[in-house]
Amino acid sequence: MSPTFAVAFGGGGARGLAHIHVIEALDELGIQPVAIAGSSIGAIMGAGMAAGMSGRDIHHYASSLLGRRAEVASRIWRARPGTFLEAWQGGLGLSQFNIERILKSFLPDAIPDRFEELQIPLKVTGTDFYGRKLAVFEDGDLLSALAASSAIPAIFRPVRRGGGLFIDGGIYNPVPYDLLTGLADFVIAVDVVAAPAMRARRKLSSIELMLGATQLMMQSIISGKLEHSRPDILLRPPVSGYKVLDFLKVEALLTETVVIKDELKRAVDRLINGGQLRLRA
Repeated sequence: MSPTFAVAFGGGGARGLAHIHVIEALDELGIQPVAIAGSSIGAIMGAGMAAGMSGRDIHHYASSLLGRRAEVASRIWRARPGTFLEAWQGGLGLSQFNIERILKSFLPDAIPDRFEELQIPLKVTGTDFYGRKLAVFEDGDLLSALAASSAIPAIFRPVRRGGGLFIDGGIYNPVPYDLLTGLADFVIAVDVVAAPAMRARRKLSSIELMLGATQLMMQSIISGKLEHSRPDILLRPPVSGYKVLDFLKVEALLTETVVIKDELKRAVDRLINGGQLRLRA
C-alpha cells in the first residue's frame, strides 16, 4: 500500500506563488494529497489543487494572467466598489476594495462555488476578529472562506460570513499543518512567510512597516508551533526578496524558487526509502 500525504500551504501574499512548484512536484511524483489545509494565498492555491487543477494548469494560469499588467489592472478596476456609498464604508485607499470581489475577478473557473464540490477535502483558516480565535472553514460557500483567509488588514476590508467578521487566516495560523494531524501518513508544510528583507535605503511606508511587523509575528507563531510538533517535511522556498503584493513579478519569483521542486522530491524519497516509512493502520 502506498503511503498517503497531506499538504499545508502557508500564507505570504505573492510569495505564495512558490506553492505552484510544490504542486507540480507532487504531480510529477504521482502523489495526490488526501487532505489539504491552507492559509491566505495558501488557501487559494490549495483550492486550485483540491478542485483538480494540475500544477501545470495553475502555473500557466498564474503566468498568463499576472504576467499581463494591463489585464491585472483591468480586473482590479472591475472589482472596484460598486457605489460611492460602498467606497466610503470601506474607508479610503486600497482597503476600500472588497477581497471577495477581487478573488471573484481573478480566480480560475475551475474553482467551484462550494467546498462540497472539491475533489480533495480542504481546510481554510481565518481569524475570527471579535471571537479572538482561529476559524477553520471546510464546508459551505468557498469564495467567502478564501476571501476571509486572504483579508490582509489595512489592505482589504474584513469579510462577513455566518454572522462573524474575519480577517487573514495567517494572523492565527500561518502554516496550518497541525490541522492535518492524523489524516495521512505524512504531512508536508510549505512556509512562505519569510522575513522582511533590507532593500535600497529609503524610508518605509506605514503599510510596509505594518506588513513587515506582521511577518515577524507570523514567524514567531511558526517557531512556537515547531517547538511542539513538526510536519514530516517542512519546505521554505527562497522568497525573502519579494513583498506581499509582488504578484506582477510572477516569472522572476517562479524562476528563483524552482529549486523547491527537487528539494521536495528528495525529502519524499528519504521518507519512503530511508527506513522511515510508517503506514497508518
